[in-house]
Formats: sequence, C-alpha cells, structure tokens
Amino acid sequence: MLIGKLKNVVGAGVYGTLLGMSGVYADTATLGEAEVAAVDAGAFKLTPSYYVTTHEKDATDLNLRANHGPHAIWLGHYQRGSEFEQTRTGYEYTLQIPFGQLVPSLQLASHGFAGGSINAQIGDSIYALLGFGRTNTRDYYNLNFDPNDSVVYGLGTRLLPKSTLSLFTVKDNRLHTGQMVTHAVWRMLPDDHQRWTVDLSSKHGRATADDESVSGKALSLTYDYRDIFFRLARDRKVNFTAEDQSRLSVGLRF
Repeated sequence: MLIGKLKNVVGAGVYGTLLGMSGVYADTATLGEAEVAAVDAGAFKLTPSYYVTTHEKDATDLNLRANHGPHAIWLGHYQRGSEFEQTRTGYEYTLQIPFGQLVPSLQLASHGFAGGSINAQIGDSIYALLGFGRTNTRDYYNLNFDPNDSVVYGLGTRLLPKSTLSLFTVKDNRLHTGQMVTHAVWRMLPDDHQRWTVDLSSKHGRATADDESVSGKALSLTYDYRDIFFRLARDRKVNFTAEDQSRLSVGLRF
C-alpha cells in the first residue's frame, strides 16, 4: 500500500465501513449505525476532498458512491500534482443476520492494488464491532488512514439520547509494523435532517517494518444537513509518516 510519499507500505483506515472500520473499507458506510439511514437516504453520494500535507504537494480526491438496497458500489480518483494518481472502485454488501449485520467488501485500484474486508456488528443497543482486512500489498494511497491488513475490535452503544458512541481499535496483524489506531466516534442526530459526527483517534506504529515508530492524534468533525455534508480533519503523523495533514470534504447526496 502507498502511504504518504511513494512507498510500498501498509496502509491505514477507519473512515469506511466503521467510519469511515479498517483500511480497504474506503468509501463504505458505517456499521452499527441504523440511525444514519435517515440522513443517508439518497441513492448517490458525491464527495470531493482536498488534502494539505506538510512537505508534499496538495492533493484532491473525487468519490462517487451508489446504493441500492443492501448493495453499494463506488468509484474514486486521487491526484497529487504530477507525483501520483490512482483510480479505485469497490463493492460492498450489507447482510442482515440474527443479532446484527455482516458486511463484506472488495476494492480494486490502479497500480495493481486489490483488497477485501469483512466486518460485523453484533448486538443492538450495545453491540460489538469486529473486522478483518487483507490486501495484495501493491501501491495504494490510503484514504482511510488506518491499517488495511488488520483486525478490528470494539464496542458501541445506542443508549445515549439521540446519539451513538463507539470505541474501536484497528491493528496491523500481518506486516509487522506495529500500527494501531484507536478511535472514539460520537454521532448525534438532533432531528431527521441533521447529524454531527466527531471522530477522535490516537495512533502509533511504523510506516514499514524498517521505519522508526511514530505517534500522533487526529480529529475529524462532520456535519450533515439534509442532502449535503461538510467534513474537516486534522491528522498528525498521517499514515504513520513524519507529515501532518489537514483535510476538507464537501458532499452531496442525490
């Protein structure tokens, strides 16, 4: 996977199937959050993003996601000046099972990248979050910012008034990088048309098995209103590199 500068290293990612659960879950929906359906009713979601990273050229990403019942597909393109670009696509299926959900997904990208994951939410008012991801370790710029070849484990609850709270960890279990990211995600739905999402995370680990270990924190704030949303994020030691990154996303559902 490609992280930060062009290196063939493990990626990173929870801004996807868990919120965004682990690595290859890029552009997926959120497990364990039935309330999100009221805001995410649109069949399509278009998300342009802008990335500002220290000691790197600014980058852009454009992602289109389509939903039909339990099926979801997406198509995206990432561009960082003339240094690197990548087009990706993926598919996800949400399977309702007794006491929860099971969500397998697949992703392909240019430069020969392929990956897959399977995630589960078990329980209702209090639920467990479990996930497993694997890739072919080809070059990939990770837009989820959590380990892709990883396991995910955590807990969540819907017992809070008009909100949900989850705590989960994404941990590399394959490439010996020691990468681990722990997220606390709070979502509040004050009414049928609005949603606030706060994702606070802490990371430590190495970009590759031969690099020095780094530690950093990240904060992401998302506001949804009807068919539009805005997201701001600040990420220290993004993708386990020495660099810091700020991100802005604006989305439209239709």
